[in-house]
Amino acid sequence: MSEQVNIWNIGNTGLRSPERVWEGLKLFAESPFNGNLRGENEARFQTLLKNAGIIHPTGEAKDTSSYARKWRLAFGKFGFIYPKLPQSKSEGVEHKQLDLGPLDEVTPFGETFLKATSPASQQECFLRSLSVAQYEVPYHDGLFSPLRWILAVMLRLEERTGSSELTRIEFIMWGQTTDPSYNVDEVVDNILDLRARRLKSSAKRKFDRLEIEKRAEHYPKQKQNFGDYGDMNMRYLRVGGVVQRKGRGIVISEAKHEMAEELASSAFAYQPMLEMYRELCNGAPLPSDNRDVALRLLNNMKALLRKNNISFDLSEFSLDTVAEINIARQHLEEAWQNTREEQYAVDQVNQWEEIRDYMDLILKGGGTHTYDKDDDTGIEVPKSELPAYLEWVMWRAALAIGHLINKSNDVRRFHIGPDFLPTNTAGGGQGDLYCDYADCTILTEVTMSSSSRQEAMEGEPVRRHVSNALETYGKGIKPVYGLFIAKNIDTNTAETFRHGVWYARDPETQEEIKQRLTIIPIRLLDFRMFFENLFEHNIGDKHAMLRKMIELGAADRDVLDAPQWRAVISEIILSTFASEEDS
Repeated sequence: MSEQVNIWNIGNTGLRSPERVWEGLKLFAESPFNGNLRGENEARFQTLLKNAGIIHPTGEAKDTSSYARKWRLAFGKFGFIYPKLPQSKSEGVEHKQLDLGPLDEVTPFGETFLKATSPASQQECFLRSLSVAQYEVPYHDGLFSPLRWILAVMLRLEERTGSSELTRIEFIMWGQTTDPSYNVDEVVDNILDLRARRLKSSAKRKFDRLEIEKRAEHYPKQKQNFGDYGDMNMRYLRVGGVVQRKGRGIVISEAKHEMAEELASSAFAYQPMLEMYRELCNGAPLPSDNRDVALRLLNNMKALLRKNNISFDLSEFSLDTVAEINIARQHLEEAWQNTREEQYAVDQVNQWEEIRDYMDLILKGGGTHTYDKDDDTGIEVPKSELPAYLEWVMWRAALAIGHLINKSNDVRRFHIGPDFLPTNTAGGGQGDLYCDYADCTILTEVTMSSSSRQEAMEGEPVRRHVSNALETYGKGIKPVYGLFIAKNIDTNTAETFRHGVWYARDPETQEEIKQRLTIIPIRLLDFRMFFENLFEHNIGDKHAMLRKMIELGAADRDVLDAPQWRAVISEIILSTFASEEDS
C-alpha cells in the first residue's frame, strides 16, 4: 500500500499498566497537587508516587518529573482530571480552560472512578473513557474511538472466520495502523492474507520482522514503535474488560460480546471538541445506560451462566431501574469470573513449565520469552511491573503445588484482570499470599528489593504478618510458617528471620507475648529449582515436601550465623531431591 501509515497510541510508556491508575489517582486526589500539577510540583508528585511504591524508576534519571507528566497525561486521557484544553483551528472558536474545568483538578467522573472499588465497577469507568471518540483520523474531519474501531474489525473477522481473535502481529500490522477511514472488509482481507502467508512460513520471527519492515517504509517514525505501541495499546484496550488477552494477542470476552456489538456500531464521531471533553470528564454514556440494552445484556449473562451450569440468585435485585439492572449484571459477571478463576486454579498443575519460565523472566529483570521461535506464542513480564508479577507467579506456583483448603482468590491479596494477569501488588498491612493447608499455613512474602535496605523494608512487616496469621490461621491448632522470597537475600534480613522474635499483644489482657516465628528466606533461583524438581520428580504430595523443606531449614538456625544459615537453606533444597532419588 502507498498511503502513509499512522499508529494510534492510547497509552504511554510511563504507565504501562493502566489498572494502576486508580491507586495513583487516589494518591493524587488526596495530595496538595490536585489542581496544581505543573512546574516543580511534577517532581514532587513523582516522589510521592515512588514513595508509595506505585512506580519503580530504574537508575538515576536526569528528568525527575517525566513519570508525573505521563501519569497526568493518562489521568486526563481517561477524563479523571481536567486536561489542558487544546485549541481547534477547524472549529474557529477559541475556548477558555474554565469552559471545561480547572486544569489538572479531579473531575466529577474522576470522583466516580475513585468510588469504584470493585474490579467490575472500575472496568466500567475505563470502558466509558475508552468509548469516547477523542482521537483524530489523519487527513479527515471527525474523531474516533480506537476501542470501537478495533471491536468493529474483530467482529467482522469473527463473521468471516468464526473467531474474533487478533494475534499480536495482526494487531501490530493492521489493528493499530488503521481507523474508520479504512474499509473494514479490506482491513480484514489484509489480516487474513497476513495470517495465510504466515502459516506457510517456517521462520515466523523472521517473517514478522520483514512484514513490519515493509509496512514501516510508509511510517515516518521508528519502526520499533510497531511492537512497543502495539503491546501497550492492547494493554489499554483490555482494561475496559470487553477484550481480553489470548496468547500475546486479544479476543472479545465471551461475557461482553453483546456490549462489543453495541460499541462497534459507531466508531466515528463529528463532535465539537469542547463537547467531547465535557462528555469525557463527566462520564460518557454507554449502551448499557439504555434500559432495553441493559436488560438484553443481563439476559445474555444469565444465558451464559446457565450454559456453563453456574447457579445464580438475583432475588435481592429489584431490576426496577437501569442502575439496578446493571448492578445485577455486574453481579453475574463477577460470578462468571470467579468460576473461571476456579478453573484456572485447577489447571495450574498443568502449567508448571510456564510458571517456571515466568520465574526465569523475573530473574532476568523482565522481558519476553517465546516458544517455537514464534512471538505470538510467548510470555511477557513488563520491567516496570516486576513486583506485581513476582507475587503473581508465586500465587500460580502455590496453585500448582495444590492441596489448598482455601480458594484461589483467598490465597492472594492482589487484584487480577479478566485474563488473570496481575493489576497491582498486595496492599499494605497484610501478607502477599496465604496458603492454607489441612496441617499448616504458609504465609508467603516476596520482594524485588535486594540491597541493604531489604531488612529495613521487610523485616518488621513480614514478622508482623506472620504473627497475625498465627492468630487467624493457627489458633494453636496447626503451625504457621513464613516463606520469604527475593532475588537475593541480604545478610541482615537473614539474621532477622533467623532469630524470628516478635512481641505480640494478647487481645484480651493486652500483655506482651514473646513469639518465636519460623520464617525461611529463600532466593528466587533456589525456589525456582525446588518448584521445578517437584514436578520433574513427580512428587505426589507437593505441599508436604514444601513443609519438609521449611522445617529442615529452621532446624539448625540457632547454631548457625546468618551467612551459614542462608547457605544451608540452599543446600537443603538440593539435597531434598537427591534423597528422593536415593529412596
